[in-house]
Amino acid sequence: MEHIATPKVENVDLLDNINPRNSSTGTLYITTTHLIFVSPQEKEELWILHMHISSVDKLPLTTSGSPVRIQCSNFRVVTFMVNRDRDAQDIYTSLYSLSRPATIEELYCFQYRAKGDLPQSCGWTFFDLSAEFQRQGVPNKHWVTCNLNTGYRLCATYPKHLIVPATATSDTVTGSAKFRSKGRLPTLTYYHAPTGAALLRCSQPLSGINGRSPEDEAYINCILESNPAANYLYIVDTRPKINAMYNRAAGKGYEAEAFYPNTKFVFKGIENIHVMRDSLAKLIETCELKTETMELFLQGLEASSWLKHVRATLEASIFIAEALLKGVSVVVHCSDGWDRTSQTCALAQLLIDPFYRTIQGFQALVEKDWLMFGHKFTDRCGFIAGDPKEVSPIFTQFIDATWQILTQFPQAFQFNAKYLLSIHDHVYSCQFGTFIGNCQREREEYRLKEKCYSVWGHLTNSADEFVNPLYDHSSKSDILNPSTCPQNILFWRGFYCRFEVGTHPREPVIDLLTLTQLHTASLEDHAKHLSKRVDGLRSLISGAKASGAVKKFLPSVVTGVKPNQKIKQILNWKKLKKDS
Repeated sequence: MEHIATPKVENVDLLDNINPRNSSTGTLYITTTHLIFVSPQEKEELWILHMHISSVDKLPLTTSGSPVRIQCSNFRVVTFMVNRDRDAQDIYTSLYSLSRPATIEELYCFQYRAKGDLPQSCGWTFFDLSAEFQRQGVPNKHWVTCNLNTGYRLCATYPKHLIVPATATSDTVTGSAKFRSKGRLPTLTYYHAPTGAALLRCSQPLSGINGRSPEDEAYINCILESNPAANYLYIVDTRPKINAMYNRAAGKGYEAEAFYPNTKFVFKGIENIHVMRDSLAKLIETCELKTETMELFLQGLEASSWLKHVRATLEASIFIAEALLKGVSVVVHCSDGWDRTSQTCALAQLLIDPFYRTIQGFQALVEKDWLMFGHKFTDRCGFIAGDPKEVSPIFTQFIDATWQILTQFPQAFQFNAKYLLSIHDHVYSCQFGTFIGNCQREREEYRLKEKCYSVWGHLTNSADEFVNPLYDHSSKSDILNPSTCPQNILFWRGFYCRFEVGTHPREPVIDLLTLTQLHTASLEDHAKHLSKRVDGLRSLISGAKASGAVKKFLPSVVTGVKPNQKIKQILNWKKLKKDS
C-alpha cells in the first residue's frame, strides 16, 4: 500500500489505440495487485495485473490532459488521458513501483488465494523427472543415474539427479563439470529409444585459446560409446561462430575439433539474448503503428527480424531432430546452456515425440527442459527489479515457434493456441509459483510448493478450453517435419495484436470448432442422462407388469379414453409408480 499515491482517479479517458478520438470515460483504481478501469457509460471493466506491466510512461502534457501509456508483457497497450498532471504523476509513480517488486517475496503468487475448490497442492505433483526418464527408456545398460549433484554440489542450476553414460567415472563427470561454464556438463535430456540416440545439453567449455580438459574429452567419448549404432556424434553450438570465437578470446569458447575425435561440430547462428530483446521491441513498435499503409507494416516486420530469428530456432531444432532419427547422438549448447539450448532441445523433442504434443506431455516438456534444467525465468522475464540487460523474450520465442509447428500440423497437437497463450500469460503474471526462480534449487529455497499455487493445477480446471478439435488420436504421423520456407513462417496476429478491439475479422474457425465440440459433448452427456432415465422407466414398467398391477391401468391409457378419464388414469398410474 505504501506504493499507492492515489488509489482512485475519476474522469479518466481510456483512448482507443487505433482511433485516439474514440475514448471511454471512467474511474481508475489502483489496488495492491491490479489496475482497474471502470467505465459506467460503456458498462465495461478493464483489469490489468501489475506484474503484466512491462513499461509505464508519462507522456508530455497536451491540451486534453496528461497521457499515461502502459505496455504489458502479454502485448496489451493502453493509454489513459488524465485531467490533472499531478494525478498522472501519481499514477505513473505508483505503477512503476508496483510493477517492479524489489524481492521475490513481494510477488503476487505469495498473496494469491484461489477461489473455489482448487487445492493449493494441486499441480505440484503432476511431473516427476525420474518417471519421465523411465518413460523414455532410461536408465538402461548405456545410461545410468548419477547422484553427484545431490545437494547441488556439482551444478547449482541442474536437477539433483542426472542421467550420464554408464561408462563415465565419477572423476570424469566431475572433471567435465569443472571445464564447463557454470558447471553445466553434458547431461541427457532425451533418449530416443527407437534408434538409441541421445540428446544431451550443456554449456560452453572454458577452453579459451589453447585450453583443454582430458576429463571432458573422455566424457564426450563416453557419450559416443553409449550409442553403439553410430560411430560419430554431433556437437551443435547454437550460436553464430563469430560469437563463439569472441567468447573464446574471453576464456570460454567452443570445443577444439582436434581434441574431440569422431565428433562433428555445427554452428547454427541463433543470435543472443540482447538481439532478441531488441527484435521483439521493434516488432511491438511495428504493431502499434497508427497507419493503414501495408508497406510500412511489412517494412517494420522485416526490420524487426523477429520471424527470421524464429525461423533460425526452428531450423536448428529440425537439424537436431533429424540427427536423432538417424541414430546419431547430439550434444547441444550455447553460452551457458539455458536459453538457446532450452529452445532447440525442447522443439526437437516436440517434433519427434508425440507425447510432448499432448497437454500433459507439453507440461512435462516445459517442466523438464525449462524449469528443471535452469532457464532463468526471474531474470529473463524481469519479475523483480534488476539488470534490464538480463531481460529477454526467450520463452516467448519458444511459444511462437511451437505455434508455427502447430499451425503447419493442426491434427498432431492435442492442445490449441489458447493453451500456449495461457501458459505465456501466466509465466509473466507471477500469479502462480511454477515459474518463479532461475533454477530448481532456488524454487526449493523459496518453498514455492508450500506457499503458492501451481499453474498446472489452475489450467487443469479449464482443460476443456484448451483441447484442439482437430486433434487426430489415431494419427500415424509421429514425426513432424515443418517447412521453414519464408512464406511458411507466419506473423502470429492472435498473439501480438490480440487486444486490438474492433480490428479483427470474424471469430477464428478453430475457436468456433472448439465451441461446437464442447456443445456436442454437452448434448451427448445429456443424451446419456436421458437414456439412463428411459432405462429406469422400462425397468419400472417391467416390474409392474410382473406384479400384475399394471394391467388395471395401462390398457385404458394406451387404447384411448375420454379426457377426464385419461387424466384420472394418469394420476392413478403416477400413484402406482410411487408406491412401487
